[in-house]
Amino acid sequence: MKILVINGPNINMLGIREPEIYGSENYAALEALIRETCAAEGVTVEIFQSNHEGAIVDAIQGAYGNADAIVINPAAYTHTSIAILDALKAVGLPAVEVHISDPMRREAFRHVSYVASACVKTIAGQGIDGYRQAILYIVNEQKKCEKSTRGTRATDF
Repeated sequence: MKILVINGPNINMLGIREPEIYGSENYAALEALIRETCAAEGVTVEIFQSNHEGAIVDAIQGAYGNADAIVINPAAYTHTSIAILDALKAVGLPAVEVHISDPMRREAFRHVSYVASACVKTIAGQGIDGYRQAILYIVNEQKKCEKSTRGTRATDF
């Protein structure tokens, strides 16, 4: 199994940007957590981060035929990007939306997620551990699909 983890704008600034909201752990710690979790589960992972909407769309499209699932933290694009929503719908891969903070406990403009309708689950407010939870969710759902289809890999759950 291969998972593409996509991080949107300013996630590379973890530990620097508003640590009272996003925590003190930096982006290297996030990458290490993702890699360690995937290694423990026998999952191949690719991690991508961009501050540019089009680059995120390109990464999602590039996952088609190359990944089994996506973990995505679109960051501010969560609330503005129909392009990212459309890309997720186009590739049709199971996607889990992750947010380090809980957008519902923040400013009202953060309460709307365009990408949520293209995701099988949203994990919010769990700090960087939300990424571990997302990866484990994908792995467990894949195992359920494999059991129910007698060993045939399922791309949807």
